[in-house]
Amino acid sequence: MRRLSIDRFEGTYAICEELTNPPAKAKDIRYFAIDKGEIPQGAGEGSVLLIDDGGVLQLDEKATAERRAKISKLQKNLWE
Repeated sequence: MRRLSIDRFEGTYAICEELTNPPAKAKDIRYFAIDKGEIPQGAGEGSVLLIDDGGVLQLDEKATAERRAKISKLQKNLWE
């Protein structure tokens, strides 16, 4: 199962970054353009999506919340 994060929206597409463990180097990051109609309801920029071998997408709410908390903490630490 692949993990993706919605990086941004461009026109009718969600541009998603593949999440890897360990994180990929900048030159090795893979992006996917997914039609907005295929994105699960409630997903937005920064949301984590799971995609199974059949191509079915689902929103991973727990991973999304964890990533947002981590990013928020990093941003807060930049300003202190």
